[in-house]
Amino acid sequence: MAYNLAPLQNLIDQFERMQGIGNKTAQRMAFYVLSLSEEEANNFAKAITDAHTKIKQCKICCDLAEDELCPVCKDKSRDRSVICVVEDPRDVVAIERTHEYNGMYHVLHGAISPMDNIGPDQIRIKELIARLGDGVCEEIIMATNPTVEGEATAMYISRLLKPMGITVSRLAYGVPVGADLEYADEVTLTRAIKGRSLI
Repeated sequence: MAYNLAPLQNLIDQFERMQGIGNKTAQRMAFYVLSLSEEEANNFAKAITDAHTKIKQCKICCDLAEDELCPVCKDKSRDRSVICVVEDPRDVVAIERTHEYNGMYHVLHGAISPMDNIGPDQIRIKELIARLGDGVCEEIIMATNPTVEGEATAMYISRLLKPMGITVSRLAYGVPVGADLEYADEVTLTRAIKGRSLI
């Protein structure tokens, strides 16, 4: 007889849908949830619901925010003449960990990928162009991942910005090709930011 409890299997399936979570890890996570007290389980569920309903996109940079503006866009001490363009909100967290960058961000929420039917209109490129109209930004740092899709996105945006007279630079290749920024350590990211080059 097969050992199969539908609610448990459903929980495992939900965890397995997460990026980077395999079946064994999903099982461990599901059994962890089952071991929680009722109060702990309710707190866990509430944390998921709160995150899903209360977190939205910053109206300026498209990063995650609780209010209209994210903490970086609210911070008056940040250098508004430099915008670091990243693919994902996790990349902002990774760069902020270095404590080396004091400029602004723009989160694309993806990269151009024709194979996945993701074109320039499916990511936040229009929002980036719109915020450059005030003439404050002098440099765009392209910090998309060093993948085929990340490179294509960086080149596409670079071509759009050239006529605007804005300097466009690219992170130096301290970040390994094929890696995601969120997994890079602080030293690697610091060197990449300091060693960026024009494209």
